[in-house]
Amino acid sequence: MDFLKDRRIIIGGGATLALLAGLGIAVALMSGHDKKPSEEPPASRAGLIVETGRDDDAKLDPARPLRCFVGGSFVGEITLAECAKKNGVATGALDVGVDETGALAAADQAGTVLTPLPPTPTVAAPAATTPSNPATPSVPNASANTPLAACWRYAGNEWRRLPGDITLNACAQQLFGGRCEKTGGATYGRWGEETLRLVPGRVEISADNRSFHTAFDQGPNCSIPNG
Repeated sequence: MDFLKDRRIIIGGGATLALLAGLGIAVALMSGHDKKPSEEPPASRAGLIVETGRDDDAKLDPARPLRCFVGGSFVGEITLAECAKKNGVATGALDVGVDETGALAAADQAGTVLTPLPPTPTVAAPAATTPSNPATPSVPNASANTPLAACWRYAGNEWRRLPGDITLNACAQQLFGGRCEKTGGATYGRWGEETLRLVPGRVEISADNRSFHTAFDQGPNCSIPNG
């Protein structure tokens, strides 16, 4: 009988310990639920930030490797300074732009023809106007609804803006009218945000500085028909 009594006492004691343990867990869970985090989660402080696009067409990092051409032959991806050294010229004497693959590249003027990078915003400056000499040239066949934009000429490794905002056709006339391009060559310009390219027999246009399509076919004596 004493043995059974002791057994009941042991069982009762074990149940009490289990009950206390359960209460402890419940209190811990409630405390954790009520406790506020010391720092708000990152998502509550700001929305998702997504960085898109690249600024290759606006500036060039001198330390960044780019496709280098010497005498029209690809010699590897190296820095602009190294490419100029291989070509035996200063960096300013190299054409820098995108090659036929769309990759950033540099080449000597006598070699591979590259599509030049667009002018940077700092280059673009309003053309000066005077009452006696209006800056905006006459625009043939232009109507009130004809889009107007800045026209740029690319020569000597630099962009030069023509006076005023003009139509696409007027820009092509001023840049390429009467100019005959040799086979394998190309001459570039800009109209607004689009690149113009003169190749033998036609003027091409590109919105992304890479993919070109025909804008105007040249007529006799390499003229450009009025549009």
